[in-house]
Amino acid sequence: MSQQGETPAAHEDDWWRRLYEESTRDIGASGAADTVDDRFDSASGAVGPNTGGGEAIVPGPPAAVVPGPSSGPPRAPDLPRPGRGRPGDRPPSYDAAPTALPAADPGELHGLVADTVLDGARYGTYTLRAASVRGDSARLRGEPRRDALLTARFGTDENALVMVAVATGARATERAHLAAADVCRWITGAVGRSHVRLAGDIRAGRRGELKSGLHRLTDRSYGRLRARAAELGLEPRHYTASLRCLLLPADPDCRTRVFFGIGPGGLFRLRDGIWRDLEPEVLDPARISGEAVVGFGSPPPGSGPGQGDRRTGEPAAPTGLPSHAEQPPEPPAEPFRFRASVARPGDTLLLCSTGLAEPLRGEPALARELAGRWTRDRVPGLAAFLADTGLRVNGYSDDRTSAGVWEA
Repeated sequence: MSQQGETPAAHEDDWWRRLYEESTRDIGASGAADTVDDRFDSASGAVGPNTGGGEAIVPGPPAAVVPGPSSGPPRAPDLPRPGRGRPGDRPPSYDAAPTALPAADPGELHGLVADTVLDGARYGTYTLRAASVRGDSARLRGEPRRDALLTARFGTDENALVMVAVATGARATERAHLAAADVCRWITGAVGRSHVRLAGDIRAGRRGELKSGLHRLTDRSYGRLRARAAELGLEPRHYTASLRCLLLPADPDCRTRVFFGIGPGGLFRLRDGIWRDLEPEVLDPARISGEAVVGFGSPPPGSGPGQGDRRTGEPAAPTGLPSHAEQPPEPPAEPFRFRASVARPGDTLLLCSTGLAEPLRGEPALARELAGRWTRDRVPGLAAFLADTGLRVNGYSDDRTSAGVWEA
């Protein structure tokens, strides 16, 4: 029946049967069978490329359109950027996603560390972003993240002080991740117990007191690391870590930012789209002669009896450590690094471990990419900052830990 309900005539029914009957040959010179599929292929070819019948409809992103003489100036096509996730000319050798988990001991589960740590905050005139990511090589081999990250706030309101600690355990040592976590906790606890004095010194601009006080607290934390190594029956060099810290006051009227630490890493500032390496210059111990120099074993200024030791020193309190740890700590192998600077509106300060500092210094494409992403008028969210920290560069596969401070 037809769509109107009447019975079709015999010749109409015969026409319909002949049209879709596969054995029926087409009228013309060709002897090929003419099926529904043949007709579909013929129609598709009629509108395909190089036929003058229009553009072919194919899946995938649109191709760039070249304008004609009357179309005005050329315009870049609105295509999505590639999901490369890496600067540079060559792709990294490792997979971008975690592959293997570190081996776990049922009795040592407290020593497990996550693949990724992410944190952030906003105080006074600045916004903080911090992330720590296991490196590509560690992800492939099922090794723990040797980098440690700890952020903490001490005090309230305008008297608050934000502490960021970044540490990297010694390479090729079994407990590297534990040493990094320990030194982060100990130095952060020491700063927390002295935060009122430290915050006052920062606001008053007492640079000398800050440097000597933080040097003393750092030495004591490394003394605890050496004591811990002795408890474990290890040599001190097998249970140690590099350490880099930022002190950020919450007072909106104070833009002083304090860096201190021991060991390699990076401290950079992005201003007006240009990176500057702020790593404090340290003296070569081999070139030192005469009197001791601060950072190479001399007692910090003002640390002797009657020399104002109470200004930024850690309050005297039982530590619960063995008696040998209560002796004056030995100087660390690396010199003490310190820098206090005043931030300007629009600045971005970056503190990072060697896993990010080395490619940032060695791969210009990475520096340009981050400078383009971290503009002064747009602070990245937590997820975006994590993606930025993990930008992969061929030849650099260590853990990456960074803390970025955006000044309003």
